[in-house]
Amino acid sequence: MFVYRSAATISPVDYMVCSHRLRWPELLPWVAIIAAYFAFPSYLALGAQVMIMVLFALSLDLVLGYAGIVTLGHAAFFGVGAYTAGILAVHGWEEAITALPVAAAVAGAVGLVTGYIILRTRGLTLLMLTLAVASMLGEAANKANWLTGGADGLQGITLRPLLGVFHFDLFGRTAFVYCALVLFAGWVFVRRLVHAPFGRSLTGIRENAARMHAIGAPVRQRQIIVYTIAAALAGVAGALEAQTTQFVGLNVLSFDLSGAVLIMLIFGGVGRLYGAFVGAPLYMVAQDALSRLDPEYWFFWVGLLLVVTVMFARGGILGVADLLRRKVMR
Repeated sequence: MFVYRSAATISPVDYMVCSHRLRWPELLPWVAIIAAYFAFPSYLALGAQVMIMVLFALSLDLVLGYAGIVTLGHAAFFGVGAYTAGILAVHGWEEAITALPVAAAVAGAVGLVTGYIILRTRGLTLLMLTLAVASMLGEAANKANWLTGGADGLQGITLRPLLGVFHFDLFGRTAFVYCALVLFAGWVFVRRLVHAPFGRSLTGIRENAARMHAIGAPVRQRQIIVYTIAAALAGVAGALEAQTTQFVGLNVLSFDLSGAVLIMLIFGGVGRLYGAFVGAPLYMVAQDALSRLDPEYWFFWVGLLLVVTVMFARGGILGVADLLRRKVMR
């Protein structure tokens, strides 16, 4: 006999196992990644960095785009993951793949603890607390010179070949494929999550938290859960950064990085799942091109591009594309 269960009574695990039909446009990022591997062999190292930032922006989209939690300190979890993977490698844990879940667990634990505290607040207070968490962790990393290397950065990171076969070469071939596979796994997980009832409930919380409270949904509990998941995912991105560059500096905990990934997401489109895949490459390519054209004031042009996007394309590039598609269909 069929038994109805309301959204408030289904467990978070039930929410995560629901599926959503795959559509062919969703395969385009992966076709582009495979094509880039063969078409741009001299830019594979840059491609690996782009995919790391895509994963990082994807984690931010979970809390900002779907749950509506505005944060300026998401780099805190990226940095925790990077330092965790780097410290493990320096102290003898040279297996890259097994270090990823450890980095995710540590970053997720930090997200759980800080989320339990700061998600009690709203608005400007919440925004400032997220920034404060990242600043505190950055200062702690700077002071713990014996562990993190302080201002000089964490050096001496060495890794074994992946699966005992694939070395991290100077051309970035292994790093590119490694980052692509991890990004694919992260995308599959996030996609299933946001299309499941749990993800739908996050959208409801973003739109009207009071109404979700009224129907019996545990709003704060779900905010903490998604904040923890996003922190763990950002930690994986940070671990990839440490492993592929074999260096960790204080910049992984900086406000600049939090602001950069937020800009990437705005460029691509917030709350659209694939905004990270569009915004991160656009930002990094624009940064590279503008810094060569105008090394002193390149960030001015990035800011101008951001203003234009916010004023005339509030849904980002994907929002504009969606609007044009609807007009053509009409």
